[in-house]
This record gives sequence, structure tokens and C-alpha cells, in this order.
Amino acid sequence: MQWPSLQSIRQLVPLPPGYSLSQLKASDVSELASKVHEWHPDISVGAGSCFLREDFYREKVFLAGEAERDVMVLLIMYEAEMAGLFSFEREPDALTMYGKLLIVAPAHRNSKVGLHCLSATESLSRACGAEFTYTMATLKMPHVQIALERAGYQLLGFVPGYDREVVGDGQVKRVYEAVYAKLLVADDDILRPRPENLTPTARTLFEMMFPLKPQNESTAQHQG
Repeated sequence: MQWPSLQSIRQLVPLPPGYSLSQLKASDVSELASKVHEWHPDISVGAGSCFLREDFYREKVFLAGEAERDVMVLLIMYEAEMAGLFSFEREPDALTMYGKLLIVAPAHRNSKVGLHCLSATESLSRACGAEFTYTMATLKMPHVQIALERAGYQLLGFVPGYDREVVGDGQVKRVYEAVYAKLLVADDDILRPRPENLTPTARTLFEMMFPLKPQNESTAQHQG
């Protein structure tokens, strides 16, 4: 898996007028970490809190002009102003792309720039060589779930206690999150498990979520 050039990314992710994408540079790190705290105060704990730390960017993120790393951070720019960030993490051994974080500054949330980014995630993942893309969605509000479902992502289930959040009284609680994913290869490239290898509970859930399609019945019967 290789990251596309910034020029290719901009072609893959069309944005509303006035907006553009820019690859994070080392000189942008301090400002972005401060902006993330300003845009998303609730991110002080949990998986997203790494975006508040400058060492995360310098040690883990593919910065412009430097060696490739597995985390990409794209700045959403409005003219010369930072208006958000769009971040992914590639998993080269699995040919998988994880949608890490998408934040839009409050002043720009009516622009639908975030929806444009989300809608282009599949194209960007394919351009990197990914065969599967997924993300976690908060259950604190429905708009992320709605956007993912409209973009064709499948809800795979809920992970109890996956992440941490600050709740209304200031306490930190572990929270449920939804797992959304999209398969980027044909059904014929997927090996279905043998029914006898599943527990009754697993088989019931699997068949409910992934019913056998008629055109694949003969292929599935001869697998394994």
C-alpha cells in the first residue's frame, strides 16, 4: 500500500468551492494540535486524544516531505485557514484502511465539507490498494451514523467499552461504539466460513448479516 500524491488525493476528494486539502507539514503540527482542542474539546480522553499531542504527529504521521508512515493527516483548508482534518491509518499486511478521525471546525460545519470527505473515502482507500475500509462511529449523536449509511457502509455491530469519553458530569466512562465497514473486492474473492465451524449463535448472526446470494450458492457449496 502506498499513499497517493497530494495532487491525486485532491482529484479523488472534490470539495465545495473555497476548500482544499493539504498534507500536514512539520511546521503545522503545533497549530493543528491546538486547533483540534478548540474544535473538539470532548476529545481530551480516548482514542482521538492522540491528535492533541505533538509527539503523535512527529512520530506516527506521514508528514509532507518526510518518509511515508502508516497514518496520513490531511488538513481541510478554507483559503489559508485550517478548517478541519481528515485522517486515515493504513494496515498494509491486511490491505485495510481505517478511517481514523474526521473533524470540521464549528464555523464550517454547514458547508458539508465533511460529507464530501466521507463520501470520497472509498475512492481514496482503493487508490492506496486497500481491499477493505472501516471506521468506528460514536453513538453520542446520529449524524455520523447517518452519513456512513448514506455512503454505503454496512453496520457490522457494536463494541462495548471500545473507547472512553467524558460524560455530562465530568466523569470518564467507557462507551459503546458502532463499527461500520465497506468491502472493496468482489464477493467471489471472499471465503465464507463452513457452517459446521460456527457455533449456533455465531451461525445465526452470520447468516442474518451475510445471507447467501443466489448467484454465489454453487460457489459457496464447493468452498473449503
